[in-house]
Amino acid sequence: MHFAYPPRKSSNPPPFRPRTSALPTIRSRRLKTIALAFLAFLTLVWLFQRGGSRRHAPPAYHKPSGNPPAVIVTVFNEGKYGKGYLDMVKENRLKYAEKHGYGTFFVKASDYDLRGAPISWASLPAVRHAMAMFPDASYIWYLDQNSFIMNPNLKIEEHVMKPSRLEELMIKDHPVVPPDSIIKTFSHLKGHDVDFVLTQDKDGLSSSSFVVKNGEWAKFFIETWFDPIYRSYNFQKAEQHALEHIVQWHPTILAKLALVPQRILNSYSKEKGGQEYKEGDLVVRLYACGEAGEDTCETESQRFAQWKAAFQNS
Repeated sequence: MHFAYPPRKSSNPPPFRPRTSALPTIRSRRLKTIALAFLAFLTLVWLFQRGGSRRHAPPAYHKPSGNPPAVIVTVFNEGKYGKGYLDMVKENRLKYAEKHGYGTFFVKASDYDLRGAPISWASLPAVRHAMAMFPDASYIWYLDQNSFIMNPNLKIEEHVMKPSRLEELMIKDHPVVPPDSIIKTFSHLKGHDVDFVLTQDKDGLSSSSFVVKNGEWAKFFIETWFDPIYRSYNFQKAEQHALEHIVQWHPTILAKLALVPQRILNSYSKEKGGQEYKEGDLVVRLYACGEAGEDTCETESQRFAQWKAAFQNS
């Protein structure tokens, strides 16, 4: 029995007929609805996060208004010095501050928990504390308890911190730690870039008198200097050697630092330690007086009692 061959397929088949079912239309509508709902959800999440970030965003940096122009910070070690001597130091600061409209900030070293570090470290939390107490001060001047302001006519903002004045004073391309440190002060630094001013003596950087420009960088710098890791290093000269370490290893600090001649900000009572005080200098520091007890500081301070007459006559 023979079966017929199946019919030959045409080379031109008829076009497909459109599906009569509504399933694809329903499915596409559902997909569009889901997509729109998802986009709406993402929009709500974005708006919520944006609003939250605005509510919790850190405040804009505060720019000091310059009132007061400067604050003088001194830390007192009441267990080492007599009351009469410390009262005289306070009087010296108050008279100078009153003349120029400055603020003063006096604290005891025992006010701060140094976690076993030498008491000289208290200068740093004191400076940071002063920044918080006087947010509108342009400059913070730390001056230790062994120093006296001798020239009442010199203003910190003009005698030291004015950019054009700094251009004249800055010691550039100079070893940070004398005599032969390979790290040197920047040769291209401009006066308006400086936020930290101090001096050197014969041993190195001196932290007994320094000025910082109040602001965010100063906060960062003081908090870096006071970092517990540096306090734990047991440097021979505590915060002074810590500063030398930081300056040499952190260019972000060195880039804001200006060294000025010692007699501009930190003359010594004896040539043994550095540049000796001469009449007309802003400050005299009683060099190493605290090492021999309170009587030595009080006795040596009498050599410079002329500051009282200078203030009366100014």
